[in-house]
Amino acid sequence: MAFINNHAPSPSPGGMPPRPESLKNAETYHDVKMRLHDRLIELMDLTRLESMPPEVFRTEVAKLSEKLLNDEFKDVPLNQGERERLVREIHDEMRGHGPLEPFLNDPTVNDILVNTFDRIYVERNGKLELTEARFKDNSHLKKIIDRIVNRVGRRVDETTPMVDARLPDGSRVNVIIPPLSLDGPVLSIRKFSKDPLELSDLIRFKSIPMELGDILQNIVRGRLNILISGGTGSGKTTLLNCLSRFIPNDERIVTIEDAAELQLKQEHVVRLETRPANLEGKGEVAQRDLVRNSLRMRPDRIIVGEVRGSEALDMLQAMNTGHDGSLATIHANTPRDALMRLETMMYMAGFNMTSSSLKRYISSAIDVVVQIARLSDGSRKMISFQEITGMEGEVITMQEIFAFEQLGLAPDGKVRGRYVSRGIRPRFSERIEAKGIKLPGNLFVQRTMLDI
Repeated sequence: MAFINNHAPSPSPGGMPPRPESLKNAETYHDVKMRLHDRLIELMDLTRLESMPPEVFRTEVAKLSEKLLNDEFKDVPLNQGERERLVREIHDEMRGHGPLEPFLNDPTVNDILVNTFDRIYVERNGKLELTEARFKDNSHLKKIIDRIVNRVGRRVDETTPMVDARLPDGSRVNVIIPPLSLDGPVLSIRKFSKDPLELSDLIRFKSIPMELGDILQNIVRGRLNILISGGTGSGKTTLLNCLSRFIPNDERIVTIEDAAELQLKQEHVVRLETRPANLEGKGEVAQRDLVRNSLRMRPDRIIVGEVRGSEALDMLQAMNTGHDGSLATIHANTPRDALMRLETMMYMAGFNMTSSSLKRYISSAIDVVVQIARLSDGSRKMISFQEITGMEGEVITMQEIFAFEQLGLAPDGKVRGRYVSRGIRPRFSERIEAKGIKLPGNLFVQRTMLDI
């Protein structure tokens, strides 16, 4: 075999590696897997693993595993299904992400949450479920974590017990280990969709009605500044991705993110990502630095993946100084809360202005706030579409154009509700039509747009 290690130690007499007497009659699946894994490590020439093509590696691991199972582990009672699963998981241990590999390859899984080595949760269709997968122990979990963070040039240990990283496919990873986590290493993975959703998919899923999809397309083409607000996991980045599709191909787009998640399909895109400080506490590049730098890059559109700090000031300044058509997301429960958070962030940036002046600055920069939410049945919906109309005294004035009204729950737990148009024609409609974009005459008539 191409990568057999000829200097590997021989197995113990009888063909089996040494093991406690108690295991001969009570072999566990994980014991077999870890012992088989250790035996493969002994036999393989590890220096050749990284250069070997994935398919060749998989085939060779399968052949050697089968040989070991037949020769050295023949007294272990495993049926054919268990043997196939064992070989597959051994491959994942050596080249992939161990017990997490099936979930990383499962398109129905959105999040993978490892609370302890033996409690792995996944999110499917907005609902969390406990899986049967587990790591052998905390050391096994820590080994997989090290493999993930080392591939992106990061490290996690007692001096740096918290790390954000990315998998090769762009999936976002967060790790926190003892002494900060009390029960062992904790791993969270927000998966990166290989086939990103389109606006038509959101309409098909009834996350938005068709008419609202049309208005979203038009306000992007009409270069309105849009703020997408919502909670964690509500779909803010997904909607931002969908809206970005309607930016014309001849415009220069600069994206700024903490962890690169956006999947823009235009050709003229510059992607920027923040950088954390190194072990000496130097070299950090924050979002605010990137937003400032982007203004020198002649952007037609600026997209900020998530506004969470002092970069809000520079983003709003860009929106107020000719960079219209910008998009951003923010964590907030309501459109009004989103504007309050922006005001707080501007104070964090040291912007020395009165509260009234800050609010006027925000109201002149943002045109539309889109609120999305994950409902109790796990579905994600746009629950409010509001236009900022200006100021009245010390208050930013807003008017809700479209909304989702929840009416109750069906017997199967699904949310029942309806999308409604409030019967208000937004002020931005004149700006949109002045750019040659025609809006249907009955689009803003007060009515129920879609029942769910």
